[in-house]
Amino acid sequence: MSSDMFLGYYGTYKRFDTVSKKDAPQLLGADNLVGDRFEIEFITKNGVSTAWMKNRFGGLVGYFDPETSRQLQIFQARGWVVTALLSFVASSNQGANRSYWGEAALVCYDPSDHGEAFDAFVATIGEMMRESIRPDISLGKDGVSHIVSSGGTWKPTGRIPLPKTDDNTAILKQGRSLNESLVEQARKGNKGCYLLSWIFILAVVAALVAVGWLLLSSFGVI
Repeated sequence: MSSDMFLGYYGTYKRFDTVSKKDAPQLLGADNLVGDRFEIEFITKNGVSTAWMKNRFGGLVGYFDPETSRQLQIFQARGWVVTALLSFVASSNQGANRSYWGEAALVCYDPSDHGEAFDAFVATIGEMMRESIRPDISLGKDGVSHIVSSGGTWKPTGRIPLPKTDDNTAILKQGRSLNESLVEQARKGNKGCYLLSWIFILAVVAALVAVGWLLLSSFGVI
């Protein structure tokens, strides 16, 4: 366990997994955006508690391994804020099976000690992650001091690279697309962005139809 916990703060990146490939559409959709903040919900089965990521719409999208779950449960028992931010989503082929997984930035902190600054810091790193930036959040005393002194607006300069993958694994989502950003703005009440998101989708569909028509024409099918 990181020594950062003794500073009233703990941050790291951890892998999460999904139950089956049926979870993929939800995880890849606009309800689960990179940089989004997720609650941690513990589900106990056969005496074992597992930490799940729950999005803002109440959907459970992925779970953490037993060691990570135990660690998060300890923080929660201490009264700390325990939260996660989606970093990326990946897909792996394992023989005849395909699995979907990813990583989340886990940020835990004592709300009684500069809680507002840490809340703001979570929002700050979420903004960075939307731009496909993976800031180093495993901060020591100096980093925590920067968070407090800046009121949470300080941006870590260190970066964490994506994990190495093999030919059987693909990173499907590691930032926000234009359409996802437009959808998010529409949810905030920006009707213009809502209209633009539909225009964008229709333009993509039209382009695909045009390409298909050209291919069929070139082969003399039509």
